[in-house]
Amino acid sequence: MNYSSLALAAIGATVASFAFGALLFWLAPGLIKESHKYPAVFRPAEEMKTVMPVGIVATYMAILVAAIIFATMHQVGSGITGGARFGVLIGIFVVCAFVLHNYVNLNIGLKLALGQALAYFVQWTIIGIVIGLIYKPLATP
Repeated sequence: MNYSSLALAAIGATVASFAFGALLFWLAPGLIKESHKYPAVFRPAEEMKTVMPVGIVATYMAILVAAIIFATMHQVGSGITGGARFGVLIGIFVVCAFVLHNYVNLNIGLKLALGQALAYFVQWTIIGIVIGLIYKPLATP
């Protein structure tokens, strides 16, 4: 495993993840507005800012783990296609294990859950693509 390439891929994908998140706030303000309907579930923006470092570190760690999984999957291959395939699989995993699971456990509406599902699916697909574009395995002799 190429550890320096792995770290670079994780950093690049983390930057891409936060860039997509910022773009999403701009392009889909309705999703944020929808979450405001559930003040007992979501922290206010000012309070979120106080715990944001936890979110940044957790996001990086999740992406690093995803990059490690990608690096160990020889049949996936590097590049945009392998990264996209990997990102789609992780996106489906996140939607099923996180978003839809939260829809069942949290008192949120279907509209918010479906919006989150689409956003997370696209975000993790982008993360997979960035990992695929950046990560390069060690050359074998």
